[in-house]
Amino acid sequence: MTDSNRYLRFKVYGLDCIEEVNVIKKTLSKKIPAENMEFDLLNGKLLINQQDISSKEIISLIKKAGLNAIAWDKYLSNGKNPNFLSKYLRLITTSICGILIAFAYLFHSIDHGFMHAFIGSENDSSEIFLFISQLSYLLAIVFGSWFVFPKAISSIKRLDADMNLLMVIAIVCAIIIGQLFEAAVVSFLFALSLILESWSVSNARSAITKLMNLTPDTALVYCCNDKQFEEKPIAEINVGKRILIKPGQKIALDGIIIKGNSFINQAPITGESIPVEKQIEDEVFAGSINGNSAIEIKTTKTADNSSIAKVIQAVEHAQSKRSKAEKWVDKFARIYTPSMILLALIIAVFAPLILNQPWVNWIYQALVILVIACPCALVISTPISIVSSLAKAAQNGVLIKGGNFIEIPAKLKAIAFDKTGTLTQGKPSVKEIITNNNFSKKQLITIAASLEKTVDHPISKAIIDYANQNNIKIEEAVNTKVIGGKGIAGEIGDSYFWLGSHAFAHEKQLCEDTSLHNQAAKLGDDGFSLIFVGNNQEVIGTIAIQDGIKNNIQSSLKQLKALGVEQTVMLTGDNKGTAKAIAEQAGIDDFYAELLPEDKVTKIEELVNKYKNVAMIGDGINDAPALARSNLGIAMGAIGNDVAIETADIALMSDDISKLPWLIKHSRKTLNIIKQNITFSIVIKAIFISLAIADLATLWMAIAADMGATFIVIINALRLLKS
Repeated sequence: MTDSNRYLRFKVYGLDCIEEVNVIKKTLSKKIPAENMEFDLLNGKLLINQQDISSKEIISLIKKAGLNAIAWDKYLSNGKNPNFLSKYLRLITTSICGILIAFAYLFHSIDHGFMHAFIGSENDSSEIFLFISQLSYLLAIVFGSWFVFPKAISSIKRLDADMNLLMVIAIVCAIIIGQLFEAAVVSFLFALSLILESWSVSNARSAITKLMNLTPDTALVYCCNDKQFEEKPIAEINVGKRILIKPGQKIALDGIIIKGNSFINQAPITGESIPVEKQIEDEVFAGSINGNSAIEIKTTKTADNSSIAKVIQAVEHAQSKRSKAEKWVDKFARIYTPSMILLALIIAVFAPLILNQPWVNWIYQALVILVIACPCALVISTPISIVSSLAKAAQNGVLIKGGNFIEIPAKLKAIAFDKTGTLTQGKPSVKEIITNNNFSKKQLITIAASLEKTVDHPISKAIIDYANQNNIKIEEAVNTKVIGGKGIAGEIGDSYFWLGSHAFAHEKQLCEDTSLHNQAAKLGDDGFSLIFVGNNQEVIGTIAIQDGIKNNIQSSLKQLKALGVEQTVMLTGDNKGTAKAIAEQAGIDDFYAELLPEDKVTKIEELVNKYKNVAMIGDGINDAPALARSNLGIAMGAIGNDVAIETADIALMSDDISKLPWLIKHSRKTLNIIKQNITFSIVIKAIFISLAIADLATLWMAIAADMGATFIVIINALRLLKS
């Protein structure tokens, strides 16, 4: 089911911080459970997975939260581009605020000198200069708080003290005690920090925008009537259409090559550095770049269901799955902000009474505490880090399905691997055929290929390819049944046949031919995968298949060891001889062979009990139960495989195992940056709380420090986009 028919979707203007997310959640929670809401901060998108509430009602509720929203489809139909005023109003009002402060400060300094103007002195002021400067400061406050006051009013209505309300209280109280200059500066700097926040989200958004721009808007489609290719929008192109891709062009839609061959650059999607040769019947993916030859493809998916569209949708949904760090920061902010408000109240009310000092001085210090109470730097740092990390991973061909999955790779102590297509190249070939006296090799291959035609597996492809290459007829198998982890059975003509593992043959008690058994056992010990074929009476032969390990598997496993992964294990349904040979070649610590799917789950449970943090890496389909039981399920070669993208926690879009060490490094860098940002934000707050209590901090110093901290943590988080 696609994104469009599962969700009600809205564009929420100003949705670029977790603060707004919490506000919307609280406002909508009476009508919609929190788990039915998803937030895409990159695009300012809200997704509601609930059909018993109207779009109009949701938009009305969002408005009560102090934000504006429209239906996503309407937003798209408007071309996404707001008019000039809507786009730049925040920047315009902030600029006017800054200009007015400079203007007022100039008049103030002419009358008092620059230092007295800086500290807001009004002694012996000229009435005209005083009037102009104060009016300018007040106007600056109005423009600087243009977007803040409405949100503060909504906060009061919700009885929820957010950072907008804190700023408004600080500004209003500063005006009351005559500190117009500082009130204006606080307004300006806070407005500037909000622009900075939007800028940071925009930078993270650009990484996803690059993914969205991978596919062209149009494609050349063959028109049967005119017998020529015509340019059409990809949104109007259905499955089964014939498309021409010229040399150097981006491929617009997923499809199968029906004419020509070329080298395809899949780096924008999979991160593969070397172009892949593609021939007739090979699959190509939207967003890839055609090489030096023209090709024609038959489309297999529409634009909104293409592989790249699935990746983009997954990244958008991933932002709603919050990491432990995000949850911790949110909990901390909920305690920290009310605590600071209480501290400010105590300072403003009780300190003057107890110490018998002027109220104005302590009210001012309380206002400084209120400004420091704004958790902006702390709250924004982690989501920006997570979003940047998700975006960078997607650019590198690693699809992480949520912020909660970014943290796990950094802590992995054991990794379990499937064999076929994960450690091996996934391109097995038939090496030897053994038959008993009653059947020929040709008959054996006909039976095996006819049964294998009904399933999708690298070994099935190897047998079918062998049959095609040797012009061996493949017949229609009926009433076929897949016996999970064991084999296949079905009818060909009037006869019943089966094929499967050595254990499957023993289970049927048909492995009595000593000569055949001994030959098969020797091949198994030599590292061949064995497929036994038989009927109700006997085993009629064995097919020996071999698949080499991937070129970079040994170096990748060494990197994993260097990164602190203590144990690598191979789990396979293949025979022990083949498993041992592959494990030794690859450098795997341990292996378990002849496993059924449920046996793999048991082994994963054992590893989890021993090592706590365990990943399972496979194809995402045959290994789905084991992937689900591990702490982190990783699917390899997920491009074009919708099931793998849906079932795995993390999907490696290519078959490149070296992405695994990169993922661990990326995860650790993400966690380090999050820890740096949290620590820095809290230390800055602690320093300024101490300075405020010691009467050494001013309002503008507090907001400047908060804005500076916000800027630093954002720049630090955005480093993840460059890693």
